[in-house]
Amino acid sequence: MASMRDIKRRKSSIQGTQQITKAMKLVSTVKLQRARAGAERSKDYFMCMYDTVNSILQRVGHVEHRYLNPRSEGKKAVIVITSNRGLAGGYNSNVAKLITRNPEFSTEDTLVYTLGNKGRDIFLRQGYEVRDCGGEIVENPAYADAMTLSARVLQAYEDGEVNQIFLAYTAFKNTVSHIPTLLKLLPVDVTTVQGDEEKEEGPSAVMNFEPEDVEALNLIIPKYMTSLIYGALMEAVASENGARMQAMDNATSNAEEMISDLSLKYNRARQGSITQELTEIIAGAEAIG
Repeated sequence: MASMRDIKRRKSSIQGTQQITKAMKLVSTVKLQRARAGAERSKDYFMCMYDTVNSILQRVGHVEHRYLNPRSEGKKAVIVITSNRGLAGGYNSNVAKLITRNPEFSTEDTLVYTLGNKGRDIFLRQGYEVRDCGGEIVENPAYADAMTLSARVLQAYEDGEVNQIFLAYTAFKNTVSHIPTLLKLLPVDVTTVQGDEEKEEGPSAVMNFEPEDVEALNLIIPKYMTSLIYGALMEAVASENGARMQAMDNATSNAEEMISDLSLKYNRARQGSITQELTEIIAGAEAIG
């Protein structure tokens, strides 16, 4: 059985850790409020862009375009959004599992663009080819950052280095619910979209482009891709802070339980020590008498 001194030292250590987790929970709560507001503001634009571009693609017909035609050469590119810091429960590992546990993404034919230091470290350990896009983007996302990343990945697509582009992030549903999500960005699957269009009742108007359709799609699809990346960044930041707040709350509760258990053990050890001392005093008194 541990001595009273060991129990007291252990209890003091846990109390110090509990103060840290409480402080981290408060910081994450404040950050979550700001990040959640940003995610909610960008969500309307994100959904409007998504619906609008889908509606356009439903009416383009069979247009020969470099973003619509499937490719055979190159690797699969995955943009993965994680955090720079841990202590957020399963936030980072859950996103990484979308790739590492998916047989479609082998280490030989997958190129990972990482946003966040934790994701970079995970995929390097797993043996993937990693392009580090910097961790500062996830600290304070900006639309310009999403545009730069989109142009970088699109250039790799046009050069034939990659043949498909995916986006892996954590969608923010509410404070306690964060959903790891994998989206395919390119090539755009027009056949699937047209199949959904056929289910709608009523006639559909033909889409007319001015300027020409190819030139218009050259502008629309990169804008569409940038908007998806930016929306994912905003939701990921909110999800990260929500996950960290929840993890720190659980850690604080666990520390409270451990402190309560150690207090009980300390009291029992103290009572045992007092009983032993009284027994020794009584035995000594009887021996003298």
